[in-house]
Amino acid sequence: MELAPRSSPVSRWLLLLLPRVLDLNSFAGAVIDWPTEEGKEAWDYVTVRKDAHMFWWLYYTTNPCKNFSELPLVMWLQGGPGGSSTGFGNFEEIGPLDSHLKPRKTTWTVPFYIFSESYGGKMAAGIGLELYKAIQQGTIKCNFSGVALGDSWISPVGKYRIYKGLAEVSSVAEQVLDAVNKGFYTEATQLWGKAETIIEKNADGVNFYNILTKSDPTSALESSLEFTQSHLVRLFQRHVRHLQGDALSQLMNGPIRKKLKIIPEDISWGAQSSSVFLNMEGDFMKPVISIVDELLEAGVNVTIYNGQLDLIVDTIGQEAWVRKLQWPELPKFNELKWKPLYSDPESSETSAFVKSYKNLAFYWILRAGHMVPSDQGAMALKMMRLVTQQVPHGLG
Repeated sequence: MELAPRSSPVSRWLLLLLPRVLDLNSFAGAVIDWPTEEGKEAWDYVTVRKDAHMFWWLYYTTNPCKNFSELPLVMWLQGGPGGSSTGFGNFEEIGPLDSHLKPRKTTWTVPFYIFSESYGGKMAAGIGLELYKAIQQGTIKCNFSGVALGDSWISPVGKYRIYKGLAEVSSVAEQVLDAVNKGFYTEATQLWGKAETIIEKNADGVNFYNILTKSDPTSALESSLEFTQSHLVRLFQRHVRHLQGDALSQLMNGPIRKKLKIIPEDISWGAQSSSVFLNMEGDFMKPVISIVDELLEAGVNVTIYNGQLDLIVDTIGQEAWVRKLQWPELPKFNELKWKPLYSDPESSETSAFVKSYKNLAFYWILRAGHMVPSDQGAMALKMMRLVTQQVPHGLG
C-alpha cells in the first residue's frame, strides 16, 4: 500500500471501509489498476481470516493529474460503533453520490489521510499507531501522513465534566467518572446510557447530534423504555439506528447490492451493526488519549475537528482531553489564539476557527453538529484540503 508524501496537492482515491474485522494486511491480495477514466471505482469483499470478512469500496480521483502515484490515499472510518462507512458515510456524507444517486457538490474524492468520525476516531487513532509501528518495523511500506479525528470518541470522560447545572445529571456524571477512573468500563457504559436518558428527558428530547434540533419522536420513545429493554439496546437505538434509515437500507440492499455483485446472499447491509455495538460494551468508555500522545510523539500529523452544535461529542469536552495530553509541545499549542476560517474566500461570514502548532491542529466548525460533512459540506471540504495539502492554517 503506497501513500504519497504529505505535500501532495490532490487525491489519489477515496477508500471507504465496512469492516467486520479490520486487518492492516487485508488489501494485500487485492489487485487495483491505475485509473484510466474519470469516476472509476473498485471494490471487494475479502476474507481476513476464517469467518471474518470485510468489504471495501474505492473511488478514484476525479481531479485531473499527470501522475496518480503522486497522490495520497483517502480513507474514511465511520463511527457507531457499527455504523457503515460504505453506506452512511458514503451516501449521506462524503461520497460522490448522495442517497438519491445524485452527484454531490462537496464530495471527498480529493485527498485526506485517515479521516474518521465519532467512534471511528478511536479506530483511526489505534490503526494509525499500529500502521506507524509496522512501518518502523519494515513489515509495511507506506508513507503514512496523518490522522484526522472528527467529533471523535477519544475520551468519553471529558464530555461529562461539562454536564453541570442539573443536579440529577451531575450526580450520574460523577458516577461515570468514578467508574472510568476505577476501570469499571462496562458499568461506566451503563451509567452513560442513564445520563443520556436523563438529559434527553430534561431537555425536551434534544438531538445529541445537533442541539438545535430534537430527536426523532420514535427514537426518543424507544430510548425511554427503561424497564422493557436493556440499556445497550436503548443506546443502539439512539446512536446507530439513525445511520440506517429505511431509504438508505433500501438503496444499499437493492441497487447497490446489484451493482456490486459480490455480497454473499446471507449478508444484508446493516444486519451486523447491532452485534458490533452490543459487543463493544466494555470498550465504550475506555479513553485512548495515550494513543494520540504516541502519534504526536512519533511526529504523525494529528488533526482534531469538531462541530459546534454537537452534544454527544461536544467541543468543550474535546478541548478537555486535549489539555490532558503529555505531548511536550502542548503548552505552546495552548497559548495560540483561534484563527477564523471562511469556506468561501469572498464571504465575510466565519465558518470555523482553527489553531495549529507543529503536527497538531484543532478545527472548531461552526453551525455543524456531529456529522460535520453533512451539516457544513463546503467548510468540511476546505478543512480536508488544508489538512492534506498542508496549506498554512491561517489562510482563510
